[in-house]
Amino acid sequence: GNTATANRKYKDTVFRMLFSDRKNLLSLYNAINETSYTDVAQLEIVTLENAIYMGMKNDLAFIINTNLFLYEHQSTYNPNMPLRDLFYISSEYQKMVDWKSLYTSTRLRIPTPNFIVFYNGTEKKEDKWVDYLSESYENMSGEPNLELKVITLNINVGHNKKLMEECRTLREYAQYVDKVRRYSNEMELNTA
Repeated sequence: GNTATANRKYKDTVFRMLFSDRKNLLSLYNAINETSYTDVAQLEIVTLENAIYMGMKNDLAFIINTNLFLYEHQSTYNPNMPLRDLFYISSEYQKMVDWKSLYTSTRLRIPTPNFIVFYNGTEKKEDKWVDYLSESYENMSGEPNLELKVITLNINVGHNKKLMEECRTLREYAQYVDKVRRYSNEMELNTA
């Protein structure tokens, strides 16, 4: 009960703390995209501060090179991430766009969105999977008219080895979570 909730919260907090550091975030971005950016000034952090009040929390949102990335940490599998990200990206775009310009004949340019979840729960064993917004549609037939794709990367020890090799902070975080998990399992056995 309470231990599980506490564990989930500390993992989220530690992840957010580590990767709100721009150097660590850039290193994670480079590892995922096989790029080699070195200038942290190229990262524009756009995480919505007031999103919490709207019941939407996103760990990290940033723009690099006309791409907008939403990074989210999850300790339990959540099939509703595409829907959550839809609400979140809508808020991001609303913040960026001048409403009046929506009614002009000039096409507005917006950063290309990318949605990534870093998963370190215990239910799922795959290295990587994709969730689609359309999987939530009732009675859908044919091609969806609105789609949003969320890529989830398993960041438990033993998963996504190449990514772990490329990003030291992520690797150390995974090792830390693994130690804490083993330690709390031992504690539960001892108190049982």
